[in-house]
Amino acid sequence: MKITRFAQLGAVSAVAALALAGCAANEGGSGSTDGGGSGSTLSGEVASGGSSAQEVAVQAWTAGFQTANPDVTITYEPSGSGAGRESFQAGAFPFVGSDRAFNDEEIASGEFAACVDGSGIIELPTYISPIAVIFNLEGVDSLNLDAATVAGLFAGTITNWNDPAIAATNPGVTLPDLAVTPVHRQDDSGTTENFTDYLYQAAPSVWTSEPDGEWPLSSGEAANGTSGVVSAVSGANGTIGYADASRAAEEGLSTVAIKVGEEFVAYSPEAAAAIVDASPFVEGRTEGDLAIELERDSQEAGVYPIVLISYMIACQEYADASSAPIVKSFLQYVASEEGQQAAAEAAGSAPITDTLRERVNSAIDLIVAE
Repeated sequence: MKITRFAQLGAVSAVAALALAGCAANEGGSGSTDGGGSGSTLSGEVASGGSSAQEVAVQAWTAGFQTANPDVTITYEPSGSGAGRESFQAGAFPFVGSDRAFNDEEIASGEFAACVDGSGIIELPTYISPIAVIFNLEGVDSLNLDAATVAGLFAGTITNWNDPAIAATNPGVTLPDLAVTPVHRQDDSGTTENFTDYLYQAAPSVWTSEPDGEWPLSSGEAANGTSGVVSAVSGANGTIGYADASRAAEEGLSTVAIKVGEEFVAYSPEAAAAIVDASPFVEGRTEGDLAIELERDSQEAGVYPIVLISYMIACQEYADASSAPIVKSFLQYVASEEGQQAAAEAAGSAPITDTLRERVNSAIDLIVAE
């Protein structure tokens, strides 16, 4: 039986309270994250990388954190989630961003070179954003589509924009006799894994490939990174793709409202947060591993099911402890109300709820930074 995240949270409320107290004490001491910049004794450089979807949010977090800690430099290479996880496993980065958590097989391998042998990893769902289905169709600003139609467009079973399946949910819209060009990520991408997870859960009769960070089909046009997909869709009439919603809004692209139950739901931070709140944690993980199992086929009113939860991933204990204080303090800022609001303003992400923040701070408190 699945237990909702908020039922699980009740069992750790006492631990969370201690974590919050510890966090507050830390913010008043050497690792100040209050935005004031005074009193910080942290110094050094930490390199990181991973999720390109998180790039804008990480820029906002880095700016805020470095203002509070002027002797710290954090760099972030938005090379993609797959590259980020590989770099973390190899010990190249002490923390990374990833649009999916490590799976059970990867965790069981224990291949995390940056961490002390046997140390748990910390996975924090600190960036929540809808994935927009974006398209470029001259004269059409938005479309209403159900899951099966979206899956058909990307699977290649719907090949023309005036297909009856598209027309059925868009009465009054003039659809051209024009070939559909689906655009997908070329690189191993957490955005792709989240998007294909939606297709697999919500339209299993059409999309039969299991969720994967690598695009499973040979059809369509491939583009590297979020920027590549956005550029490809923007540059040609008849294209359709998927990208972090912050980039869709930034570029002014046409987007799809997704059918959930009897309504069509446009992406928004609020609708993205709603599906996260309705989903459970992955079972069998350690206290600091907060992977969430999104229920993409939810029929609850007001939820947007194509959501990316991007994680900050770190070690509970580091083989090289020198970067641990900076990593821990930075993650505390990322999870803070100030940090979440900075990301929301810069990237259009959905701030995590206070209840989830308690669990996240509890996990961060497990990081050994002495």
